[in-house]
Amino acid sequence: MSARRVMSSSETADLLSLARRVCADLAERAVEAESSATFPRDVFTLLGEIGVLGLPYPEEQGGGGETYEVYLQVLEEIGAVWSSVAVGVSVHALSCFPLARFGTPEQQQRWLPDMLAGHLLGAYCLSEPHAGSDPAAMTTTARRDGADYVLDGAKAWTTHGGEADFYTVMARTGTGRTDISCFLVPADAEGLRADTPERKMGLTGSTTATMLLDGVRVPAERRIGDEGQGLQIALAGLDSGRLGIAAVATGLAQGALDLAVTYAQQRETFGSRIIDHQGLAFLLADMEIAVASARATTLHAARLRDAGLGFSREASVAKTLATDNAMRVTTDAVQVLGGYGYTRDVAAERYMREAKVMQIFEGTNQIQRMVIARSLDRDTPGPITHLPPL
Repeated sequence: MSARRVMSSSETADLLSLARRVCADLAERAVEAESSATFPRDVFTLLGEIGVLGLPYPEEQGGGGETYEVYLQVLEEIGAVWSSVAVGVSVHALSCFPLARFGTPEQQQRWLPDMLAGHLLGAYCLSEPHAGSDPAAMTTTARRDGADYVLDGAKAWTTHGGEADFYTVMARTGTGRTDISCFLVPADAEGLRADTPERKMGLTGSTTATMLLDGVRVPAERRIGDEGQGLQIALAGLDSGRLGIAAVATGLAQGALDLAVTYAQQRETFGSRIIDHQGLAFLLADMEIAVASARATTLHAARLRDAGLGFSREASVAKTLATDNAMRVTTDAVQVLGGYGYTRDVAAERYMREAKVMQIFEGTNQIQRMVIARSLDRDTPGPITHLPPL
């Protein structure tokens, strides 16, 4: 794995070194789990024990108190070895976000420490079968009934669906388009169950399922934020979640590049290593350019977030660039390995399959381009007077 990472301190260097050692130990396990589609719950327990799952949250809440820039570097290290786990870490962080940012002190004290320590694994329920890119079109409802809310509906594409200990669920509490609220639903709530897991082309070690809610009673004390604040909470969390996916995609691309370079150094044709042939050397150089640019763009957005500045557009840019680049880099890695790259005996084909979905979840890259364009239109100042009239 490449050691070229941005490090801001000796503590950061030690943390990344620990992450690399843990990931090295998981490499063989990743191959087995992805082949058998086995969910590695114990790995998340381990990551919780060493502080990864709560890394970007404040120490007073039970987190690691690290910057988002450092957290994303750790996430990239995991993504370079095991994307299913890296995506799971990002989703868990997203599922904790509403409580950490919008919960009351009493709610945070009661539930957040176990979540950030990894004792409880989270899932995030926003998308629905007919409300993916347009979350305001959701039909899952939460009806007030005395001291409880009663939830009915279905939440699609839930990472950790059926495996999580709690579900952060967005549900409609009124008739208006944005009358949506956020709920922390325990996995053992009566009426909550996971449908048959999806059969995916990649990330097979990450269980994805539709969560079915049939009269699920949730105490009102488990509503996070005000009634009707759910869409605001969801959108605020997605900006950070997109940076998480950008980091995972960058790590995945780095892993594919490392594999391709190692193979190109060892494989010989016409009496020379194939890395010495200019055509292939240029392909590898372009792969490095793609990985480096994705990393720089992602960490730039993270620094804006850490500084308390707006980073929504930059998060969309990073997510789009990193995932598009990961798709290209992993495809090129298969090409470098030739016939071996097309077999399941080598990880290249798995990297390629895993990269595809990253252009889709956390908002498709087409949606990201819409977000970016609208932001440009909104934030760009008026007419430039020194230009000739159009």
